[in-house]
Amino acid sequence: MASFKDQIDLANLPHHIAIIMDGNGRWAKKKGAARIFGHRNAIQAVTDVTEGCGELGIKYLTLYAFSTENWGRPKDEVDGLMELLVNTIKNEISNLMENQVRLQTIGDISLLPKACQRNLEEAKEVTRNNTGLTVLLALNYSGRWEILKAVRTLAESVHRGQLHSEDIDERMFSSRLETAGVPDPELLIRTSGELRVSNFLLWQIAYTELYITKTLWPDFRKEDLYEAIYSYQHRERRFGKVLEPNS
Repeated sequence: MASFKDQIDLANLPHHIAIIMDGNGRWAKKKGAARIFGHRNAIQAVTDVTEGCGELGIKYLTLYAFSTENWGRPKDEVDGLMELLVNTIKNEISNLMENQVRLQTIGDISLLPKACQRNLEEAKEVTRNNTGLTVLLALNYSGRWEILKAVRTLAESVHRGQLHSEDIDERMFSSRLETAGVPDPELLIRTSGELRVSNFLLWQIAYTELYITKTLWPDFRKEDLYEAIYSYQHRERRFGKVLEPNS
């Protein structure tokens, strides 16, 4: 059977792919294991998707790693996730450098454990001059938090007389978001079959194509990524307009 990769139009790739990595807990439950077992086994999916995007020439990949709501999970799961994050970043720096991957974060990482903050900042600094794929990890992130943060910064600028309210447009608002300077994602992938966006990139996904797969995140591989991109390329992106058929 031919790979979806062979059917992808390399001239029509999305510049930015975002992924809601869902299903780790359910994957672990199927194995009769604790939820953290699912998170540990999800690392290969992250590696596969990062490599796949890099090989195709995708410019940006945003991964929803930890939402602000995730703090409400059991303490042992959160602690395990944070420890896993620290160890994974340490172990992956050499691979990031070898593949010219640049690591960035969105979200309020100041609330993460100090060890996580140190490792993230080190990885971001070491990889900042890499010229390949940019991976944005969404950590302690939520779309509503991001929008409110942007609104507050604009309101402060107006209050100080640095800005007139009538000057605020979509471009200016976007420049105050965590993703400033990064194009909006053209494709959002959600694993596990859930049909919601879970407070992720709420401003940025206004016209993003959604791809929902029932595959649980630990089982997601390059071929699944290729299939999602293939599906994206066979959609008509209208951005709210009606496209007239060719005469």
